[in-house]
Amino acid sequence: MSVSHARRLDRNWWAFGVVAGIHVAALLALVPWLFSWTGLVMAFAGCYLFGTLGINLGFHRLLSHRSFKCPLLLEHALAVLGVCCLQKSPGQFVATHRAHHQHEDDELDPHSPLVTLFWGHAGWLFVENRDFDNVSTYDHYARDVFRDPFYLRLERQFGYLWVYAAHALLFYAVGFAVGLLWPGGSLLAGVQFGLSLLVWGVFVRTVLVWHITWSVNSFGHVWGYRTYETRGNSRNNVLIGLISNGDGWHNNHHADQRAASHGHQWWELDVTYLTLLALRFCGLAWDLVPIGAPSEPAAR
Repeated sequence: MSVSHARRLDRNWWAFGVVAGIHVAALLALVPWLFSWTGLVMAFAGCYLFGTLGINLGFHRLLSHRSFKCPLLLEHALAVLGVCCLQKSPGQFVATHRAHHQHEDDELDPHSPLVTLFWGHAGWLFVENRDFDNVSTYDHYARDVFRDPFYLRLERQFGYLWVYAAHALLFYAVGFAVGLLWPGGSLLAGVQFGLSLLVWGVFVRTVLVWHITWSVNSFGHVWGYRTYETRGNSRNNVLIGLISNGDGWHNNHHADQRAASHGHQWWELDVTYLTLLALRFCGLAWDLVPIGAPSEPAAR
């Protein structure tokens, strides 16, 4: 498989600059002065808070596949957590993901690793596909999302980027205030702790969530076992299944796209689904789509 010569592809230097810049900023974690145990904990806790709740539960299972229902306020909150992972706007994510399912590993798949492994992992982010990145395509694949004024506000004038910037500033501000006001604190301690939370809690966590999500798109179509025959090359990858908190059971997901649970065997741990069960117990989620339910396309 190769990238179609018919596609109108332009280099997206802006996207490359953002991704490269965040990676460079994350490397500041190697500076001993910026280390704190609080920052380290926040990096890994953030993978669950922003990655599992925001991307897996919010962007993916709720918005892309409508695998369950929840209060609109909770839906918007999950979407904001997803925005804080800097994986495009909710509408763009949904459109790309639905196109991926419709064209799994064929010429029109936005990020099939059958082009190259790097293309499926991250390379597709660094080009602008004018045949896909346009209003009509987004309307076709994500009309239900763009009907909501909340998501339109995130889309217009790069609102989702401002949300990401605001949450990064909040991490620094909280750390600065704690370092300054803690008994024995000082201005320098505030700067140090604020930068520590920014580097570890935002930049390192963003990079971790990026590569976990991207690994589902790349390794999840190259290595692993296949429980079901699907039109593409989707795989269940044990390592990715565990570190992604359930989204790495990718063959299961492609075989039963709307199912709220991606783990179909008892040993296929799906922390995202366990979280969803906890929300249902609290009355915050309902109508979870079971495994094997009649197949129907996601709402558009």
